[in-house]
Amino acid sequence: MQALTRDEGPMSEIASIAASIFKRAAKAQRFVVAIAGPPGSGKSTLAANLHEVLPEGSSVVVPMDGFHFDDAILEQRGMRQRKGAPETFDFAGFDTLLKRIRAIEPDIAIPVFDRSMELSRAGAAIIGKDVKFVLVEGNYLLLDEAPWSGLADRFDFSIFVDVPRFELEKRLRERWRTHGKSDDEARDWITGNDMPNIDRVLGARRKADLVL
Repeated sequence: MQALTRDEGPMSEIASIAASIFKRAAKAQRFVVAIAGPPGSGKSTLAANLHEVLPEGSSVVVPMDGFHFDDAILEQRGMRQRKGAPETFDFAGFDTLLKRIRAIEPDIAIPVFDRSMELSRAGAAIIGKDVKFVLVEGNYLLLDEAPWSGLADRFDFSIFVDVPRFELEKRLRERWRTHGKSDDEARDWITGNDMPNIDRVLGARRKADLVL
């Protein structure tokens, strides 16, 4: 397991990660990268930055959040207040997508979660057969709990974004304010929902190839 130091600077750090991925991929037709970390850690930003620096047209970002169960389903199951917990995702659907990605099927449609509407948009992006680097980002990609532990063989390379708990809480307060929650609503949601998910990610995870 390798760790990169923060003093390399954001862009040089991204370039270093991209170079490591490129080198490990060698002549592989497809290379699947897991980018995991707790809510608010910056997984989506890292995935987007890597997508930008990898050769044009060679990569695509696949967000695990596209497999959120709809709020209506969560209401029926009494889990609306735990949205974002591992049990509130369509794991089987997500795993099937990863299998299709590894099989290099042509034109694989993927769902994308729209946080402004708090729902997933089906078929919002396509993975073409010629895409080499698939950057999968999500909270539970390295979770060492069944059934998530079964994802280990789906990835060629794994990254864990490790951020101090107090910093995560700060970032999440800002996120929820941006999405229209009052300070009290944001605090209650973070305490009752986000922090338990953060503790679960930090407390039970498999080793990553690279820790940031």
